[in-house]
Amino acid sequence: MGLRQFVIDAWSWLNYKPVMAEAGRPGSRAFPELTRTWVPPHDFRRLAAYKVLASYDNNQAGQLAAVGGDASALERRELGDAANLVDTALGYLLGSEQKVAVEGAEHADEETSMPGAAEAAAVQDRLRKWADKELLTFRVQQAERAAVLLGDSVMVLAWNPEKQRPTLRVYDPGFFFPQWDDEDDDFPRKVHLAWELPADDDAGLKARVRRVTYELGPISEGGEEEGDGSARARTYPWEPGRTSNVTCYLTDAEWLLEDLKNGETLDQLPMGKAAFRVREDGTELNRLDLMIDFVPVVHVANTIPDGGEHWGRSVLARVLQALDELAATDSDSSAASATTGTPIIGLAGARLPVDRATGRPQELEVKAGAVWQLGETGRMDALDTSPQLAELRARVDHLLERIAANSRVTAAGLGTLDATEVPSGYALKLALGPLDALIGMMRLAREHKYRLLFKMVQRLYQAGRAEGWTAGETMLARLAWAPHTPTDRGAVLEEVVKAYGAGVLSLETAVAMLMEAGYPIRDASQEVEQIRAKAEQEAAVRLAEAAARRGASGEEDTEENDPAAWGGRAEHDKGRVPDPVGG
Repeated sequence: MGLRQFVIDAWSWLNYKPVMAEAGRPGSRAFPELTRTWVPPHDFRRLAAYKVLASYDNNQAGQLAAVGGDASALERRELGDAANLVDTALGYLLGSEQKVAVEGAEHADEETSMPGAAEAAAVQDRLRKWADKELLTFRVQQAERAAVLLGDSVMVLAWNPEKQRPTLRVYDPGFFFPQWDDEDDDFPRKVHLAWELPADDDAGLKARVRRVTYELGPISEGGEEEGDGSARARTYPWEPGRTSNVTCYLTDAEWLLEDLKNGETLDQLPMGKAAFRVREDGTELNRLDLMIDFVPVVHVANTIPDGGEHWGRSVLARVLQALDELAATDSDSSAASATTGTPIIGLAGARLPVDRATGRPQELEVKAGAVWQLGETGRMDALDTSPQLAELRARVDHLLERIAANSRVTAAGLGTLDATEVPSGYALKLALGPLDALIGMMRLAREHKYRLLFKMVQRLYQAGRAEGWTAGETMLARLAWAPHTPTDRGAVLEEVVKAYGAGVLSLETAVAMLMEAGYPIRDASQEVEQIRAKAEQEAAVRLAEAAARRGASGEEDTEENDPAAWGGRAEHDKGRVPDPVGG
């Protein structure tokens, strides 16, 4: 049977799965949630791909295949190889730590600091305090594991008046439905976060769908009217001197599933049947003006999307079929080990015991201490399956090597490389080359998204008129990653000492290099201050000691005994013209 339809898209690497052909079909047992009337049809394949990938992460790929019609898949042995690959890639991506870094803040303590360096350092300090309060490291790990596994993750910011700071929450990418007016736009002007709420009979609640919508639109209330009175505008604190007529509206509502009809998809839900949520202060969340000109939602893609696409690709994408082969081989290996440990035995000429109740021969059991009586021509043959078991184990090793190579995590990265096979550190560095390229690509795909996140944090602080956050241009901040592989700290230290001693590196840059190499330096600016303070103290002590020596021995004796004075007098004599008399 040929393919019904040949599809190439961001999830076509899953086309070999029969369940993908059933995505969104009525009566689908694998994806019953996709048959809901509110789910947009163009999102069926994306949501189905997320579910397939989640099943591999939870050792349930065989169960999902069985639901799709493959009954034998229930016997599949899944030993966590997919989850191990995801967690390993995640660990290398995150490194040992992540820090907020504001451009220019590292030069704030220099004697000739750059303009704006002090302001950058102050913003960096405030952002790092926000990161500690909002558990940024924890949130980043939540978001990044979803991105590495599913290909996408979503982070949402909101201003909290009680805490007087922006809050950060991570959402399942299956809840994320951006509405693109133009595929060439960098960011959507309208975003839905939607999910189903199950029925609760005890509370008397029916099944319903909740939709949270962020939408950019013209200012309809408040603001200042322009001269002709045709439009309203306001000045945002991050763009002083410039007016804007755009704001972001928030709508949070619920609909009963029984009230939705066919054709009423997520963007066309009947507003007349909506039940709007209410904030603690009694404000109804129906087109609430957030007083900002951006959508506070950040979509993080695991990889750089192809042209015309917006979605990332899972780290499992290219090796999913290899993981299926590995699970099948593990299952065959388990069956072969059973016949190797308890072999199949054939008997000829044996006297079998008879069951007195039925008169039939009893079955023999292979166990320790068993004795069987054989006749004169009796013979026993055992089926040896150990060669097949050895071949299956070799195939497992081959598949693991193939998965490590094709995923670019490498055998050295997964920890399966034998240390005796690495002749030198340079050879190990070459072996880790594909992993370096993979992590570099993944971090590049996230660089702009985290810059955008910190820009939104600063603007939410300004919009909330928080203490210390004045009107002005937003500072450029980024997420600084630690090295993903071990660093030769001794070589870095030697390089830093030579470069700083030669005057080709500043003290700030030298300390930053030591931090990247893994030295326990918590704050670069404080470390620079401590180094300079210590150098000044040592210089003061040397001057005091020199003055004490001069006071004790006298000026003339000092010149005779002080090597520095000899050097100065030698330099002075070197420049004298010789006396023609020879005096």
